[in-house]
Amino acid sequence: MTHAPHRAARYGERSSTREDRSASRRSERRRRRTHRPLVLALLIAAFGMAFATLVPGIASAAEAGEQVRGTLQTSLSGPIEGVTVEVATPDGDTVDTVQTDEDGRWEVDLPGPGQYVVSVDPDDLPEGVVVNGEPSRTVTVDAGRAQPVNIGLNDGSRNDGGGTIRAVQLFVDGLRFGLLIAMAAVGLSLIYGTTGLTNFAHGELVTIGAIAAWYINVQGGVPLIPAALLAMVVGGVIGALNELAIWRPLRRRGTGLIAALVVSIGLSLALRYSYQIFYGGFSNPYADYQGQRARSYGLFTLQDRDIASIVIAVVVLVLVALMLQRTKIGKAMRAVSDNRDLAASSGIDVNRVVLFVWVLGGALAALGGVLLGLSDQVQWDMGFRLLLLMFAGVTLGGLGTAYGALLGSLIVGVFVQMSTLVIPNDMKYVGGLLLLIVILVVRPQGILGSRARIG
Repeated sequence: MTHAPHRAARYGERSSTREDRSASRRSERRRRRTHRPLVLALLIAAFGMAFATLVPGIASAAEAGEQVRGTLQTSLSGPIEGVTVEVATPDGDTVDTVQTDEDGRWEVDLPGPGQYVVSVDPDDLPEGVVVNGEPSRTVTVDAGRAQPVNIGLNDGSRNDGGGTIRAVQLFVDGLRFGLLIAMAAVGLSLIYGTTGLTNFAHGELVTIGAIAAWYINVQGGVPLIPAALLAMVVGGVIGALNELAIWRPLRRRGTGLIAALVVSIGLSLALRYSYQIFYGGFSNPYADYQGQRARSYGLFTLQDRDIASIVIAVVVLVLVALMLQRTKIGKAMRAVSDNRDLAASSGIDVNRVVLFVWVLGGALAALGGVLLGLSDQVQWDMGFRLLLLMFAGVTLGGLGTAYGALLGSLIVGVFVQMSTLVIPNDMKYVGGLLLLIVILVVRPQGILGSRARIG
């Protein structure tokens, strides 16, 4: 939706005299001329960042030729060194045989694109570690691509300790996952609160953050922490471009609710498949913080990167809450969310506030994508798969409220992870859909939402 119910009227229709309307049109033209250089500068910056991240990655991949690679590790044993990995053609001709290094990684250069069979020697695995399913995988490698191969290993810890301990582990994993959802959902909720837009393309801001960080980290050789900060800049710029190039002009033209909804869906499709073209349909890890051993904390285990993700998410969300409560821009954001017209008549520059919200929302979504890619690897559609859970968290907490988005996202994250106690892990996102349906039926305004807006 483009505007909340109390903001559905078109802008600029308060003047009753011809002179006022003429002055309003002249002022509008001056504002457009003032904003054009800013829009052009942001466009140039966005294209520059895109070429800086995507083009070098594509070029280096083409120079490297075809390749298969992977990492052998488990939660308890960490990276596994010295495991023999054989790559052969479907006819049985061996291409190469290598062993995993101290980080559990291996890679084999291929003679060309096509199908290959990757096999591991189960006898080289440590005691208690077994291969899930068959010890070989058949993969298809495209021209100029380094194809990751995932060979699942089980160290016996997946269902260890009975139902009670597993429930505690899933609860902790759910809190971590809920914080990652909240990182992106807070921006989505703030955008809805200030503009009324239900943005179906918000998941693509999550994806661009993860992809930008991956190219900067892996292809550019930059450590992951600075790469994540640069990815947040990319996300903020993309968010600003969304507002200045698409949504602000549509609001000025009085675009209807259904039309704006279709535009956001179309933008989501265009961005998502652009990512697939430039990045590829692969799942790739970052270069840093891989192959970590899980630490035991009594009833549950976590890797150091999971702890870091939880701490970063909590710190960032606390800073956002303080910004909303204590700073001038935060108070202006809450005023615009409560009543846009009253905020404008009080002297608040509504357009500037909305632009800041888009930059903040894009940066938070990009950071959420980086943290999600750290635990689940980087994929071209990762933001789209997270979008349903973001909507569920925002709806559960209350549309337009940042605190509601945080609370709702935590509940959704825990619910999705705990649902694997009774449903298969591959279907856990279905639990988020069921929760969203129940919310809309039982309490559509959400936990912290109100039944109707007044003003």
